[in-house]
Amino acid sequence: METSRENRPWLVQKYGGTSLGKLLESICSKIVPSYLRDYNLVVVCSALSGSTKSSGTTSLLLECVSHAEAGLSAQTLLNKNVDAIRDSHVRLLEKHLVNSNGTRSDLCNDIFDSTKTLIVKECESLRGFLLAAQIIGELSPRARDRVIALGEKLACRVVAAFLCSRNIPAEPIILEDIVEAVFGASVFDQKTALDNLGPRFYHLIADEITKRIHDCGDHVPIVTGFFGIMPDSLLKNVGRGYSDLCAAMCAVGTKAAELQIWKEVDGIFTADPRKVPSARLLSTVTPEEATELTYYGSEVIHPLTMDQIRCANIPLRLKNVFNPTASGTIIYPSRTPSPPLTPPTPTDEKVDVKVPLPSIDYMLGNGYHGDRQERRRPTAVTVKDDILLVNVVCNRNTKSQGFLSGVFDRLEDAGIKTDLVTTSERSVSLAFQHSEEGSCQHQRLRVELEKFGKVIITENMSIVTIVGHKMRNMVGISAEIMSALASAKINIFMVSQGASEINISLVVRAEDAVLAMNVIHSKVLHIPTHWEQETNFIKGAETQQQEQQRARRAENVVVGSFYRPPPLTHPSSRSMALLTRTNAAAAVVATAGRDSRRSSVGRGAVGPAEAAAYRYIVKRWLKKRRHV
Repeated sequence: METSRENRPWLVQKYGGTSLGKLLESICSKIVPSYLRDYNLVVVCSALSGSTKSSGTTSLLLECVSHAEAGLSAQTLLNKNVDAIRDSHVRLLEKHLVNSNGTRSDLCNDIFDSTKTLIVKECESLRGFLLAAQIIGELSPRARDRVIALGEKLACRVVAAFLCSRNIPAEPIILEDIVEAVFGASVFDQKTALDNLGPRFYHLIADEITKRIHDCGDHVPIVTGFFGIMPDSLLKNVGRGYSDLCAAMCAVGTKAAELQIWKEVDGIFTADPRKVPSARLLSTVTPEEATELTYYGSEVIHPLTMDQIRCANIPLRLKNVFNPTASGTIIYPSRTPSPPLTPPTPTDEKVDVKVPLPSIDYMLGNGYHGDRQERRRPTAVTVKDDILLVNVVCNRNTKSQGFLSGVFDRLEDAGIKTDLVTTSERSVSLAFQHSEEGSCQHQRLRVELEKFGKVIITENMSIVTIVGHKMRNMVGISAEIMSALASAKINIFMVSQGASEINISLVVRAEDAVLAMNVIHSKVLHIPTHWEQETNFIKGAETQQQEQQRARRAENVVVGSFYRPPPLTHPSSRSMALLTRTNAAAAVVATAGRDSRRSSVGRGAVGPAEAAAYRYIVKRWLKKRRHV
């Protein structure tokens, strides 16, 4: 029986641009309808994207901004980009607004014509705005916001059109004027609110978004991930993950039962599976762990998003559009009750995918919260590439406090965001991300820093970060990390452990970063590599054979002492020990006078399965001399 709208809980789903571009049919025909029976649904859309962000609508719009600032000489390139944006959205409509037999119904025709007209109108309006800006050769931050907002507007119109063509009433909600509606048209008032209100700035926006959602009535609200033309630009204040923050504000405003972020991966892994093949999916992480993983290289969730849902005690689930029946990874504070189960997404086959969520007892038992400080392993390891390591050695003419304040003042003036900092009495080490656009900026920074003393810049570095809840209570974890890297002959240039108890970060050479991740993943997180898993499988078969031999030997006790082989810890020593063990078994046969059948099962004897196992291990090891 279908629940009435007033009694249904709210559920917010955010879809990335790549997901919409690749799987619009699956999203609108299967995933979204499956939740409408039990939930009041809000859909938040990012701008459409291709296989990479660089080929997406937002990237093309940023190029349009650059062409507008370049003046009339770039007019051809500007027109080309606007045409590409318009044509890509129209093609998407033409592809999906058809029936299963390839024809278009009268309803689809009407929806297609009206939506296409709106898309063309929006793109021509953008073209006129940018051509006017070319005459001046400049765009203000607020004008840039107006340009970037187009990507989400077009995506929402396409999604709403597709749902309407499937008899699911939907209505796009455009939020480009939301900041002005809440704080007034005065830029000064908006900036004052942003500077003084802190998190409440976004809470007030969330309240206004909620009003617009309720105004949709029975229609499914399709919300633009871009919210408002902000003082100093939304990109500057929030960054490229603003659609995640918008989804979080929708969840907070509607008091949603859950916020779902749909991506192209199953969730959060213990490491990047492209770099660490043995990485495993995490069923749950804390908001703090997710924030640290995002900051140090993993594209998980925008930090402001985590702040919003943490305060409202709303669980966040990462789901895979390619595998919608999977449970994904859930992020929620364990001090709150366990969140409710969301219904599974229907597939062609009937599959029961209701997987119980990690309960508060699970989180407490594993040391996430509470008084029990049980031994836990770190949660994940991640890497941040393209790092510059800057060491500044102070000359004797500058006091330590003046030296440090001067260095950080220069960093602030250059607009450089520092990832890691370590200090001593006469020196400071800084690690921050390098970019081609900032090369000149970094050179100017070097000139400024040389006023304080000697400056040494090391390029081609990476930050490897180990993340885990309450790592401060994991006694000896730092020693394990250092020992693991030392065993792989990896040099460490800088170490940093924050007061948050969440992470330990190390700076290593870029060429050593992937090896460092694999070593830490295997020896510190205790997740074996594929090679180690194969070896353990063979050893397991060997142990079973030995146990069978001991059971049979117990029936007929063999008189005499038996040779005990030394511990076999390396494939090469195992192959050498085979001959020793075989000779020892022969000596036992001669001494005890037993028949060959009973002697072959004595302690230390080598059975055919055991010998085959060792031969296989040695063969594999010779092919893979360098392994972790």
